[in-house]
Amino acid sequence: MNKIRKGDEVIVKTGKDKGRRGTVLQVFDNGRVLVEGVNLAKKHIKPNPNVGEQGGIKDKAMPIDVSNVLVFNPKSKQGERVGFRVAEDGSKVRVFKSGEVVDI
Repeated sequence: MNKIRKGDEVIVKTGKDKGRRGTVLQVFDNGRVLVEGVNLAKKHIKPNPNVGEQGGIKDKAMPIDVSNVLVFNPKSKQGERVGFRVAEDGSKVRVFKSGEVVDI
């Protein structure tokens, strides 16, 4: 069970995109996450008339290390660390370190 999952809203805490928020699009096995609109790189595209694709320079989101992002807590309006707790019914749930449950 991962602390950061696809669909989570995260905030970048280090690097060139520090302070930016985005949604996790994909989580990779090597400890990296793809965040929407964060860590953009320029990608040079050749035109492909068979597909109808126009050439040029496009922005592409690149993966960022999972240690550089925090899950955004809407109540405190900032990023917080996430841990696990076993609920009363025996299921394992993600919780913010402040004590609130992440998945509502």
